[in-house]
Order: sequence, then C-alpha cells, then structure tokens
Amino acid sequence: MASAQAQKKWRDKNRFVKTQLNVMARKVTHDGLVEVSDGFGLTGKAEAVAFCAYVARAMLQKSKRDTTTYLYLEALKSGFKRDRDVFAPKAYPVNEE
Repeated sequence: MASAQAQKKWRDKNRFVKTQLNVMARKVTHDGLVEVSDGFGLTGKAEAVAFCAYVARAMLQKSKRDTTTYLYLEALKSGFKRDRDVFAPKAYPVNEE
C-alpha cells in the first residue's frame, strides 16, 4: 500500500481527471479482467475496467437504435443478475429484487 504522502501527491495531481477505485472482487472477476486485458492488448486490469465500461456504454447507446443489440444486452443483463452471486464479493451479499 502506498504511503499517505504518496496517496496525497497522487490525489493532488489527478484531482480533476481521476478518482481512485478500490473494489473487493472475487478471483473470477480479477481473472476476467486479466483475460480482457490480454485479449485486447491493454496495459492491465485498470485499463480493462475502463475498457469494459466503454464497451457497456457503447452497447447501451447502440441498443437505443438497434433491436438486436438491445436484446443481446438484455440477455447479458438477465444472465448476470441470475448468476450474480458468483461475481459478488462475499463481504457484500446481493439484495434480491
């Protein structure tokens, strides 16, 4: 873990462009991020997270005008919600809807 002084320096430098994201995630999620990183030639898990968010936003935008993309995205959402206990960290139980 970085020292308090190093963290303050990072926050001061990146105050307006970045925020730190510390996420508890299961190993399967970390392994998936490494797989995405390797598969798309990214520089690591942090860039894989950014890429996944970019892809999700792009799919949401495309789904507004393309029925096939909308249905595919809905199927992915349903599958994730059905199996989310596999992906959710143990420390944070998932609320049932």
